[in-house]
Amino acid sequence: MKRIVSVLLAVILPLALASCSEEDMGSSSAPAQTPVPASSAVSSDEPETTPEPVNSSEAEEQEMDVPVPENFVLITGGTFDMGSPDTEPWRGQDEAPHTVTVSDFYMDAFELTQEEYQSVTGENPSNFVGENLPVENISWLDAVSYCNARSQQEGLTPAYEVEGETVTWNRAANGYRLPTEAEWEYACRAGTVTPFNTETSISAEKSNYWGSYPYLIEDNYFSQGNLETKPGIYRESTVEVDSFAPNAWGLYNMHGNVGEWVWDFYGAYDTSAQTDPTGPASGTRRVYRGGGWNDFAKNLRSAYRAAAPAASASFNIGIRLVRSASAGSGNVEGITMQTNTNKVGKVLIAYFSWGGNTRGIAEEIQSQTGADLFEITPVTPYSSDYNTVLDEAQGDQNAQARPELANHVEDMGQYDTIILGYPNWWASIPMPVATFLEEYDFAGKTIVPFCSHGGGRFGQSLTAIAKLAPDAEMREGLAINYSGGSGMPDDVSKWLDQNKIKVNE
Repeated sequence: MKRIVSVLLAVILPLALASCSEEDMGSSSAPAQTPVPASSAVSSDEPETTPEPVNSSEAEEQEMDVPVPENFVLITGGTFDMGSPDTEPWRGQDEAPHTVTVSDFYMDAFELTQEEYQSVTGENPSNFVGENLPVENISWLDAVSYCNARSQQEGLTPAYEVEGETVTWNRAANGYRLPTEAEWEYACRAGTVTPFNTETSISAEKSNYWGSYPYLIEDNYFSQGNLETKPGIYRESTVEVDSFAPNAWGLYNMHGNVGEWVWDFYGAYDTSAQTDPTGPASGTRRVYRGGGWNDFAKNLRSAYRAAAPAASASFNIGIRLVRSASAGSGNVEGITMQTNTNKVGKVLIAYFSWGGNTRGIAEEIQSQTGADLFEITPVTPYSSDYNTVLDEAQGDQNAQARPELANHVEDMGQYDTIILGYPNWWASIPMPVATFLEEYDFAGKTIVPFCSHGGGRFGQSLTAIAKLAPDAEMREGLAINYSGGSGMPDDVSKWLDQNKIKVNE
């Protein structure tokens, strides 16, 4: 099916764009068979997002003389506003708007499939199995390794040199690589300035996500008539990479299905005008974009940023490959800062609970380990009424509030490992947990998360923790459905053993 779609792309898109000038299409540097995005996709009254082609013959650049592979689309460089405006609902504070210019590059129209991954590595780590499903459950380091292996297999110059925790990107290389965060958002937006590239509140008929939670559902549980998009299907798995319609530049599933690793370390944006930015030179987390099959729509937004350790893998994270359209110069070195202490040491169980499910799990962990127990309690507790707490807690999340806490850990320095528990509230952490994470220095400590949930597992809560405690090591989490039932103690025991946390004899 993917090959059929690629043939259609090659035939239909050039015809659809035939009315545009060659300068608009950038066809002078694109292979004839390659679909090329048209700058006419951008409204003329929004000049800040209009592609402004970058001269690929500038000093220290040269045209790549290697044929572009099947399914890759030429993304004509230009200038756009990266990030989100203050008025965008459910935006993060790390989405500061700033002007960015990117050069031409080629991007795969599709997420990398399991067939493509297995043909190079001989392995398929995916949770959901199917040749044309996206590969997932791969780490950032796995992604970099795949890029190099496929480049070598096809006689290309590998883009990356890996030495321990340091990965260096050779910008002159013609091999496969991950997009930068700026390249990814530019391609995802395809000239749009709205939260989604559909220019509407994206529906489950146009993207694979937890369709029961469309954009702004958090504000409209009891008045869904106000929603632009009504709740839809939740597929509970990935779908084939050529599902749904592509964006205006011919790219499929930029919103949903699986998140996609990018090159950049996670960190605050440099808000000055940037050209081909590559993110911080060092860090502890790598960024992934786009949201996955089990995410809420708010976490599929074009500007949303997720982050995880480079060695971690998840059933909702995959990759999309790019190739440079022209050779750059110099190397970009990425140094992963060490957070791993390899020490469990003294353990604190810190948890927030509203309905009692998380408290029950925390008490079971305490009974098995004998660790200290600390309940995260806000000065002003949330209402015990379900309908009221929906409004209170969602209001806090939307405002990224930091509720004042009623109690505090007297000596956090004595603890080496923090077992952190919370209910998964709307695919993230409750805001009292955010207050707790910002109150203490977790550098050099280990955080082992667990959550109670109603079907969404961790959602984007691990990303929230990773952002708020960037200098802590994060270990394997435990997601318990509601209270966990009779099997919960055994699940806890296996999880503690997996994380090498000693239990009482």
